[in-house]
Amino acid sequence: MTEEHLAILVHLGTALLAGALIGLERTFHGRPAGFRTHALVCLASSLLMLLTLYQEQWAGKLSHETVRLDPTRMAQGIMTGIGFLGAGVIFKEGLSVRGLTTAASIWITAAIGILLGAGFYFPAALGTVAALGILSVFRWLERLVPTEYYANHSLKFRRESVIPEDSLRELIQRHGFSIAHMTYRLRDGGRLFEYQMVIRTTCRDDIARLAKDLHTLPELVEFEIAPSSD
Repeated sequence: MTEEHLAILVHLGTALLAGALIGLERTFHGRPAGFRTHALVCLASSLLMLLTLYQEQWAGKLSHETVRLDPTRMAQGIMTGIGFLGAGVIFKEGLSVRGLTTAASIWITAAIGILLGAGFYFPAALGTVAALGILSVFRWLERLVPTEYYANHSLKFRRESVIPEDSLRELIQRHGFSIAHMTYRLRDGGRLFEYQMVIRTTCRDDIARLAKDLHTLPELVEFEIAPSSD
């Protein structure tokens, strides 16, 4: 094996390792883009940067007067393509927008792959450690920071036994929630009356306590509390 082949092996091996480490964290938390996706993204980015790093081998015979090679354009193309891949893991359901962190991890994995493909090992190593720290340690820090929790909340009553809105608001606010965007709707051919709203609290446990209390309402036919999540 020549020195050049060994260098290429190091480029690709480190890229595979960095992508796999970040992907393992995502897989552990049950994200759709995990171990294999991140490993492939980092490896592909490194491969494409090797194309520019060793451009003399495949473009050396071309006239430099007619062909001008710009390695930075390869990096731009990679990051643009990764944007489409990242968008594929983001989806919205009600108030919940999921996949943003995974999309960001794919994007930084591609950037690390570019650095490794170009041979900038030190910043790539720092980026890998920083990415793993953000995905793991920052998750713990987020739990310590006071956060407002939002949820879509709907309640269905029989039309002849709907509880007054004032009573419903008092019940919900008693559990620590504030209410926004209250709407009203008739369901099931007018047989059911539905309240829909967005509720907010600073304590996630309030959601479970509210659900437990709603079980005791004999007038209530059906209810749903759908918390928003990342």
